[in-house]
Amino acid sequence: MAQWSWGAAALAGLGTLSMTTVAWAEAPLQVVYPPDGHQTIAAQIFFIGTAAANQPVLLNGEPIADQSASGHFAPTRALELGANTFTFTQGEQTLSITVTRVAPGPILPETLGFAADSLVPGVNIARQPGDWVCLGAVAPANATVSATLAGESYTLLPQGDRADLPPNSAVLTDQASPTAGPSRYESCFMAPEPGNLGQPTYRLTQNGATVTAQASGAVSILNPNTIAVVEITAAAGVARTGPSTDYSRLTPLPQGTRARVTGREGDWLRLDYGGWIRASETQAVDGGALPRSLIRGVTSRQVPGWTEIYFPLQVSVPVSIQQDTDTFTLTLHNTVPQTDTIYVTDDGLVERLDWNPVLPDQAQYRFHLKTDQQWGYKLRYEGTTLILSLRQPPAVQVSRPLAGTTILVDPGHGGDELGSRGPDGTPEKAVNLTVSRLLQTALEARGATVIMTRTDDSTVGVNDRPAQINQVEPTLALSIHYNALPDAGDAENTAGIGAFWFNTQSHSLAQFLHDYLVTELDRPSYGVFWNNLALTRPHVAPSVLLELGFMINPTEFEWIVDPQEQAKLAETLAEGVELWVRQAAEE
Repeated sequence: MAQWSWGAAALAGLGTLSMTTVAWAEAPLQVVYPPDGHQTIAAQIFFIGTAAANQPVLLNGEPIADQSASGHFAPTRALELGANTFTFTQGEQTLSITVTRVAPGPILPETLGFAADSLVPGVNIARQPGDWVCLGAVAPANATVSATLAGESYTLLPQGDRADLPPNSAVLTDQASPTAGPSRYESCFMAPEPGNLGQPTYRLTQNGATVTAQASGAVSILNPNTIAVVEITAAAGVARTGPSTDYSRLTPLPQGTRARVTGREGDWLRLDYGGWIRASETQAVDGGALPRSLIRGVTSRQVPGWTEIYFPLQVSVPVSIQQDTDTFTLTLHNTVPQTDTIYVTDDGLVERLDWNPVLPDQAQYRFHLKTDQQWGYKLRYEGTTLILSLRQPPAVQVSRPLAGTTILVDPGHGGDELGSRGPDGTPEKAVNLTVSRLLQTALEARGATVIMTRTDDSTVGVNDRPAQINQVEPTLALSIHYNALPDAGDAENTAGIGAFWFNTQSHSLAQFLHDYLVTELDRPSYGVFWNNLALTRPHVAPSVLLELGFMINPTEFEWIVDPQEQAKLAETLAEGVELWVRQAAEE
């Protein structure tokens, strides 16, 4: 596949229009996206394809206006609800693609009834006495909806002023405005005494007709006098703001962390400090006491490349991290200070440590740093002592800034993971590898040690890549990708360099490399985004994901696969990395 990518690039780079036209004259008409039978909730769809460059391509009888010099095209067309058939024609060649647009969210049945899977709760839930418990359903407008639970009847009120939010991906197409949602009904009550309340039964009445249905999940109220404690068994427990992967991530909980369970929803547990975690990342602690701790003295020491700060605790409590430009804040939850003495080594990194109690049961430590650029951190428990490791800046030679650094380069996708595709079917994975190899050579020429997550067309798991970053602990990590769009995007008119970051320490790197590539290569800017991506989440080093152009844009694709432009891009990116390291280390 990589060799085919290079062949396509060579054709795209031919010097005269007549030679290019001859090379593509016999190209068959093809559409590589969307596939026939594709379903989407988007109100429009783009088509990525190619054909001979010497004659027009018709879409439903109308010429595609912006076919590129090499015959590539990417028109966008509106979709009606239901099946939409699109016919492409060039000369004697014809192909048809059917795209079905489905309504987003819960869909009401044709006869009187509740929308499928809309009755709350959909899974078994457990709450504390005094918590709010909400019952809800999606039903026809102007209906009467009620629910019965444990002998109590609740009238559900219409939530007509509650808008629906688009998916997070809508930010990528500048379509993130709320929209009117389906007819939702809801009622909430304060959880009563402990016990099993069972499954609510819903009743829907409209125009003299009535239907009933039972929610899939049951409601139970926990006994507050029963202490259920769990311990994190995962290397870094994934804590979230709510009970599903749709909710935002919190600071990962180090292995060994203990917390009380205050709620359940399906296979998710709510912990006493507020975060939710999958039960599979924990184990029950038999006879566990209330996980609360005192903290007294705090000490530190230097190890090669790191400053370690020791927080001796009675119990391994939950923690959270907040990073700002020149401060790093650690919060210990379920912790009451008895602190009189703190020692922080004069390490060239930490200027001052301030701390304060946050009543009733938190201790907050704010490190004021001597530099504006942070280089990474680690958290671990040794017994019940929490160890925070803050990374020292690399030692940089002004004349050769990358000498002695280690840079991890991740060619995105590979093997069975194609990534996005160009109009002629060229897979993103092949271009990622080609450019990453060129980047490796350019970085090594500047003195860096480069570690590649793959060097051939092999499959590397999405979680194996950040695991390698955590294991290697490089100076910085770059994940190399090329872009696509959600169905609602405009492939024909979207192009440019994009950069993505997650941890504060990575923002400067993402912004600098984006700006440098846009300026030096005279490329469009797609923008710099905060994004919760697997390759941006590692916090042991600044880690960014670069989207170096849009495979789906017909014109930009020809730039992407041009060997001369690939070499120039890799060299310019290496220059940008070198400049950033030198500037960041001097701050």
